[in-house]
Amino acid sequence: MIEDRGRSGDIMAERRQLFAEMRAQELDCIRLSTYRTACKLRFVQKKCNLHLVDIWNVIEAFRENGLNTMDLNTEFTVARLEAILSTIFYQLNKRMPTTHQINVEQSISMLLNFLLAAYDPESLGKISVFVVKMALATICGGKILDKLRYIFSQISDPGGIMVYSQFDQFLKEVLKLPMTVFEAPSFGYTEQATRTCFAQQKKVSLNTFLDTLMSDPPPQCLVWLPLMHRLANVENVFHPVECSYCHSESMMGFRYRCQQCHNYQLCQDCFWRGHANGSHSNQHQMKEYTSWKSPAKKLSNALSKSLSCASSREPLHPMFPDMPEKPLNLAHIVKYVGGSVTLSPLLSPPVNSLLESSNHQDEEHSLIARYAARLASDAQQAQQQRVSNDISFSLDANKQQRQLIAELESKNREILQEIQRLRVQHEQASQPPTGTAQQNPTLLAELRLLRQRKDELEQRMSALQESRRELMVQLEQLMLLLKTQGPGSPRSSPSHAVSRPIPMPTQSESAGTTPTHTPQDSLMGVGGDVQEAFAQGPRRNLRNDLLVAADSITNTMSSLVKELNSEGGSETESNMELVSSPTSDLLAQMTTKPRKN
Repeated sequence: MIEDRGRSGDIMAERRQLFAEMRAQELDCIRLSTYRTACKLRFVQKKCNLHLVDIWNVIEAFRENGLNTMDLNTEFTVARLEAILSTIFYQLNKRMPTTHQINVEQSISMLLNFLLAAYDPESLGKISVFVVKMALATICGGKILDKLRYIFSQISDPGGIMVYSQFDQFLKEVLKLPMTVFEAPSFGYTEQATRTCFAQQKKVSLNTFLDTLMSDPPPQCLVWLPLMHRLANVENVFHPVECSYCHSESMMGFRYRCQQCHNYQLCQDCFWRGHANGSHSNQHQMKEYTSWKSPAKKLSNALSKSLSCASSREPLHPMFPDMPEKPLNLAHIVKYVGGSVTLSPLLSPPVNSLLESSNHQDEEHSLIARYAARLASDAQQAQQQRVSNDISFSLDANKQQRQLIAELESKNREILQEIQRLRVQHEQASQPPTGTAQQNPTLLAELRLLRQRKDELEQRMSALQESRRELMVQLEQLMLLLKTQGPGSPRSSPSHAVSRPIPMPTQSESAGTTPTHTPQDSLMGVGGDVQEAFAQGPRRNLRNDLLVAADSITNTMSSLVKELNSEGGSETESNMELVSSPTSDLLAQMTTKPRKN
């Protein structure tokens, strides 16, 4: 209860802040109520950033929140309305560049407070689907033609004829917008408003509805609606003309020219506030201009109009067919996304169940559903423009288009069948060949022989690695013995004191390596001298290196034996026996050729 009171207090505070900012614009000083109302609603629209949202974006938000399938009289909570507004503004931020991002939370809060002030003044917490659709479609951005077409679709029957009770409900709800900005005396709802717009006995189609609401002037109760759109179109229009009252050297927005005073022109601020000077009076008739044309361009336009036989007046809107067209059948649409084929969710249940397994594809299907409606409406609008030029030609073109659509649907069905066939072949080809292997005993026997051969090769490699390590150990012992005998003996030759480094063979060149062993596995337990010698230098053949090392050691030992034999002695002979024994073993191992696998 306390939280509800706190939230209600925040809503009222934000609502008062919005209206205070609107009063700070001094819009109440505008003399004419039509301009005053349009300016106030335009201020609310821009303050809530709703002028950046097109009517098509609003329709997308309705579809995402399920309003298109709900009855118009259904009521939902304020939280549901806030979710709809969140969808609108978060999608808007995704479309905007990073340098023009809006404050989403602030926009949602301001627009929510304005709608609640208009349609839930008693804070009941309920609002109907019809109210939300009519209010947002009226004050959002976009073209007035598209907005009126959407409004008519909500208040007409399936035959394309307006329902008067629905139009009366539309007026009752949409006129609450000017009442919320304190313009109820001028544009409040009355029971005679519907009768002043249309005759009760007359059937109102879409074209009649658009002709009435887009005429000049429009119905008095809705005269502020087209003016609000004209305000949006002329906000950045520049007029290089001096104002006759404030003497501003240029004008932005509307420009007004007196029809009685010669070359008397006012900017929109001076005209709206009733400023006049000299012989000009506020009772004089003024003409409104939304663009600037040079005198030369005016003269050329006047000459072209006088020489032209046809009427230069353009229609207010394209002509639309009286009967609404049936929506296109999108059941067989094939869409290519990122090199893969995405099918419509209206396919057969087996394929559809496969597609629904991916959330990403579900999102693509929703995008297809949303944008297909927009494409269908664009195609419908283009077709309706052709109807206005030549009705008979349009009927033939429509028939040809339907034939073309039927042919395309037939081709799509063939493509889908081909895709399904290829998918089945791919699944069959990608299955493991377990059944074939089980049915072929020869293949199983070959597989067993290959595994047995692999095991034998791995054992042979392990044995070779062990033989290599033992050879390294013996070589290390010999090198240690040479180091102890060489420098310590006074008769040893200095040229043989330093042992020659032997390069380390690579894994791929050695005969006893496997992919599961590294080259350092064969040096485990070997001294640092041998490891250092075999770990450095370029990649060479181990057998050749060992033979070269053995030759060097033999030469060294031969010179040592000669010196020892020349002097004799029991001590030297004993040392000779110690040295010759490991040397003979090493030479025997090195000269023995390894057996090939």
